[in-house]
Order: sequence, then structure tokens, then C-alpha cells
Amino acid sequence: MFRGRSARRAALGLLGALCLIAATACAQQMAEEPRYRPLEGSNLLANGQSALSPPADTVARGHLEDDALLFTGMENGAPSARLPFPVTKELLLRGQERFDVYCAVCHGRAGDGRGMLPQRGFAPPPSYHTDAMRQQPVGFFFVVATNGIGSMPSYAAQIPVVDRWAIAAYIRALQLSQNAQFSDVPSDARAQLEAQP
Repeated sequence: MFRGRSARRAALGLLGALCLIAATACAQQMAEEPRYRPLEGSNLLANGQSALSPPADTVARGHLEDDALLFTGMENGAPSARLPFPVTKELLLRGQERFDVYCAVCHGRAGDGRGMLPQRGFAPPPSYHTDAMRQQPVGFFFVVATNGIGSMPSYAAQIPVVDRWAIAAYIRALQLSQNAQFSDVPSDARAQLEAQP
């Protein structure tokens, strides 16, 4: 009886050892799987690289940027004086929402350069209500949001293209609202304003 238990223990021990060896072998093979690291050289391809380069003019799905005005904000080498689509109430509301999220912290909600960060010691951005800023074409604001300027970084990674245009349109609306003249009001609305006490 003693011999039988001893033989069973030995058999179980041997079986456990074999399972352990088999499991270790599998894990080791998976850990040392043949593969190339990024940019590692290889004799596989004629150019000595381990991966093929994409064919010329390849564009990732959803990234065809064939509308130069929409994606660059430029026309004839200068910032565009027009938006790539019509200005609507929805566009301006979206621009206001995105401006309040991304821009107001520095530029202030009125666009006067008195946001919370300048109040806490950061360099204040210029006010949108100066003559120099009012004379900038609308594409200028898109280009600045895309590329950054001075101490302002690029927001291209955070703000989608259409939202950057919406912000630019809203900045123009802010400028008009803060610098409007009575003569800018259409004549039929001007008569209503003059009739009010």
C-alpha cells in the first residue's frame, strides 16, 4: 500500500512537471514570436526596410483634404476674406459654443483679451475689437486657430475644421456686435428703433 501511494505521488509529480514544462514552452514561444520592430532593417525587401511604404498619393480614409479653402483658410497665398460655406444662425451658435469652450479662457467671452488666464498673470492676447483685428480677413482667425501664433498654440488637434470656421465666423459677429454703428442697421429696422421711446 505504501508503494502504491508513492507510485501515485511520483506519477502525479511527473505529470505536474510535464504540464509545467509544456506551459512554459508555450509561453516562451509566444514571447519570442518572430516579428520586426518599427523601422527595423530587414533583408526581406530590396530597400532594406521591414515594411512597405504606402504608394504615392495615398490618403487615409476620411482624410481627403481636396478643398484648399476649407482646410487651409487661404486663397491666393493670403488668408481668405470669405468662409467656405454660408453663415447661418446654427453656425454662429456653434461658433459661440466652441469659442466659449476653447477661446474665452484667454480672449474673454466678449473677445476683449480679458479672459481668466490673463487675469492670473498670463500674457493677454490682443482684443478682437482693435482696428487692426477688425481689418483682418475672416480666414486669418481660422489660420491662427489652426497654426497658432505667438504664445497661442495650434488648436488643430482639439478643434475640428468646421468648428474652427464656426469660431472665426463668431469672432466676426463679436466684432460687429461690439463696434456697430447706427448707420449699420437696415433702414426699416432703423425706423422701428427711432420710433421707440
